[in-house]
Amino acid sequence: MGRGGWRSVAGVLAVLCLSTSGAAQFQMPDAKQMSGIPRPVNDLPDRTISVRVIRGDMSNNIVNQPVEFTVDGQAQPATTNADGRAEIVAPAGGAVIKAATTVDGERLESTEFPAPTSGGVRMLLVATDKEKEARAAADAAAPAVTGMVVLAGETRLVVEPDEENVRVYYLLDITNNARTRVTPQAPFEFELPAGAAGAALMEGSSPQALLNGTHVRVNGPFAPGATFVQIGFILPQKDGVVEIAQTFPANMEHLGVIVQKVGDARLTSPQIDRQQDMPAGGAVYIAAAGGAVTAGTPVQLTITGLPHHSSTPRYVALSLAFAVVVLGIWLGGRTTPATAGGGRKQLVARREKLFQELVRLEHDHRRGKGDPHRYQARREELLSALEHVYGALESEGTSPDPAGRPGVAA
Repeated sequence: MGRGGWRSVAGVLAVLCLSTSGAAQFQMPDAKQMSGIPRPVNDLPDRTISVRVIRGDMSNNIVNQPVEFTVDGQAQPATTNADGRAEIVAPAGGAVIKAATTVDGERLESTEFPAPTSGGVRMLLVATDKEKEARAAADAAAPAVTGMVVLAGETRLVVEPDEENVRVYYLLDITNNARTRVTPQAPFEFELPAGAAGAALMEGSSPQALLNGTHVRVNGPFAPGATFVQIGFILPQKDGVVEIAQTFPANMEHLGVIVQKVGDARLTSPQIDRQQDMPAGGAVYIAAAGGAVTAGTPVQLTITGLPHHSSTPRYVALSLAFAVVVLGIWLGGRTTPATAGGGRKQLVARREKLFQELVRLEHDHRRGKGDPHRYQARREELLSALEHVYGALESEGTSPDPAGRPGVAA
């Protein structure tokens, strides 16, 4: 499974996830990741800079906290109010602004940015919640207990078809909702669908995940929160149809499926209750969703209408090749050994060259390459030339040998 294919999927997930998890809860990003980043807004007076200081998360404002604004190199102090906000008004648009504060010895700073001419700027300065971190560390160090994990809302099944196979990706969000580490009563392990090939763990998977052929196992215990496992593999498609039946060892909170729409691809499943086509990343995807799926219940997907090559030309080409080989063996059995002379060697070389060209012509025709009219004419030319070569070889096999003895067919 190439990384390029995986990147193409990852590039559209952000667009598609909301549509495939309409019932899933929206998860707020980590406030720490937003700390110090200015965000232009239109709900503040012109050139107003508003800084909110919090500890850990958005519900924990820090009041009466000194904030140091720097405007074009000049200090301009302020203090947070009951909402944890401190504000100043820049003297002019384009003035270079920076905000900073120190909370419990932790220095928090924003990036430098120009004051807007119209509208304002909001930003967060986020201090570490040391008590929360200490509690989390204590919980993580506590002995694991028997518990359960679920496949949470970020779990997705992604399918990318081509003319011969489909690439399938499982993006598993294995979540422990407890405050301590848990070990499931039964191991978290499952088999990939029958016919799966080329299976691999993708970048970003937890080191707890192990893959042995088509057997997936994720070792416990599971820490509080999410353990991500991402698996890719290939399934063959036959006559434009592929069926997937997959059983997981944990309850799935919501079924989410993404299928790249190529040709007349259609997705059906008894567990999907809504789907829609969505453009993303220069392609169109079927974004589908369903309700909860209990552990041990197979997720059943059928994808039809996929582009594919008809098997008839393949069978015709194979039959023709087989017939030519058999004919060659039969006629070859009637000729003299290779020591019969230079003329025979030339005929044998000619026969091999014509045969290889015929096989290549049939292969190109099956793949849809070349002019169909030219194919038929060239095919007849090659068969006629082979007939003459085999006739000449047969004549060579009955001519006298250098010692004057009649030639005997080998």
